[in-house]
Amino acid sequence: MGVNGVLTALLAVVTAAGAALILVEAIHLTVTRLGRRSRLLADLARTAHRPFRAVVIIYAVQQALRSGVHAFSGRDAVLHLLVIAVIAAAGWLVADLLLVLEDLALARWRTDVPDNAKARRLKTQVVILRRVTVAAIVVIAVGAALMTFPEVRTVGASVLASAGLVSVVAALAAQSTLGNVFAGLQLAFSDAVRIDDVVVVEQEWGKIEELTLTYVVVRIWDDRRLILPTSYFTTQPFQNWTRSSSAVLGTAELDVDWSVHMEALRAELRRVCEGSDLWDRRVCVLQVTDATGGNIRLRALVSAADAASLWDLRCLVREKLVTYVFERHGEAIPRTRAELEGPIEPGSVVRGEPSPDARVFSGSPDGDRRGAEFTGPDASAANPGAEDAGPAAADRDDVSRQEPATGMI
Repeated sequence: MGVNGVLTALLAVVTAAGAALILVEAIHLTVTRLGRRSRLLADLARTAHRPFRAVVIIYAVQQALRSGVHAFSGRDAVLHLLVIAVIAAAGWLVADLLLVLEDLALARWRTDVPDNAKARRLKTQVVILRRVTVAAIVVIAVGAALMTFPEVRTVGASVLASAGLVSVVAALAAQSTLGNVFAGLQLAFSDAVRIDDVVVVEQEWGKIEELTLTYVVVRIWDDRRLILPTSYFTTQPFQNWTRSSSAVLGTAELDVDWSVHMEALRAELRRVCEGSDLWDRRVCVLQVTDATGGNIRLRALVSAADAASLWDLRCLVREKLVTYVFERHGEAIPRTRAELEGPIEPGSVVRGEPSPDARVFSGSPDGDRRGAEFTGPDASAANPGAEDAGPAAADRDDVSRQEPATGMI
């Protein structure tokens, strides 16, 4: 083929590419105008324009060389490359079309509103499906491109013949990776965790920032990122504070003296909660949860619309109650008491028979029953006073058996 043939081929390529470009731009202009009334068409005009142009131009050039140009040096190789380019461009176009549809589905559900549980669930599922879709399109496109080579088709037949062994080897080699992939799919559809969920994992409190097929990124409250494999959320326990709703309860504890006026503190807690926009007006309770060590422990239980508001509300309640006790009820500040006395004189200790309330294993029918359960009827029959003595008698017997050995030392 001479110079005229090459020029003919170039002219055919330029003509086909120009006609295809004009057609694509005309379609793009039409879709853009229609997109003023339709969000779907506007997204298609913006997202799918470049891959659609690549597919049409490459396909037009391929057909022009295949049908309108006679054989020339390297024609088969050029046509083969154009086929691979068409496959790649088609995969690009299909991926962008699916992404447009997924974005359209997400646009109907906003996550920046208070009641966004359904939106976050849908967003999580769409994000996972988007990654699976893109990965599947890439694999299919690469496979289709490889199958255009006759040698690869021959190897492919051999591989399919031994697919059983290959699948076993691949499963063993990628066990951990496949486990994370299936865990990611399980998280997407089990609703156990979603994007923007507030969770507590590894003793860290944060929000689900990114969820992929293999790992999950948790944004901790101090802006650190905790990256965990997806299998962690299917094999390890964790706290999800926003699975059903974002409203949560929290506590603020403080120790005070026994002389504290509880009703005054409850009124102060109610005043603090009602004066704060952090409280969601559900729970405002003050209770005594412990009374040991010379002090009593108070627990203020409050509620908020979300975890962030709850943290600030707990800190506010704790601060206001401490200030109130210090300024208004100084006598209720925790203190340590000590009683100083002189030496105990002999005979000053009152001795006598203890009350039945001081005995556990004797002194009452119920105590005698418990004592019999520990000593047994044979021991009571052999030693009539053993049942009343209880465990102390056994202790004395042990000591008496050890006294001869002590005297020999």
